[in-house]
Amino acid sequence: MRTENLNTEGRPVKVVITVKRFAFLAIATLFAMQAAAISEAKKEAIAERIKPVGTICLQGDDCAAAAVVASAGPKDPSDIYSGNCAGCHDTGAAGAPKVGDAASWAPHLAKGIDALYTNAINGIGAMPAKGLCMSCSDDEIKATIDLMISKSE
Repeated sequence: MRTENLNTEGRPVKVVITVKRFAFLAIATLFAMQAAAISEAKKEAIAERIKPVGTICLQGDDCAAAAVVASAGPKDPSDIYSGNCAGCHDTGAAGAPKVGDAASWAPHLAKGIDALYTNAINGIGAMPAKGLCMSCSDDEIKATIDLMISKSE
């Protein structure tokens, strides 16, 4: 017997390689059988967990025709005030004139109502444009300013 064909345990090299190949194939076969044994319910549960969160519908697609945007009409100035303006105009934060305080509004009103509207729509100082109500129209902002002034006279 030739020693160069033997491994450290004295076995022929071909036998060791064959046993390793058999073990690998056996393990691979077990994994394949396990994967095939997943029930249909488990497959559906997995598909549900990894499905996309949403879809994209572009103009011209069949799904685009289904989307209809209905106008809700003008927003109520009270709702705009409470949602966007009250945080600063109730407390006077960053120099905002406080609603209900005629003295704090006097310097702003002295510039004229059009200047007040322009500043509210475009922003001034620490106040962002439209008080960050970007879905509000200019007329809705003006109506909100009118409400704030009427509560401050």
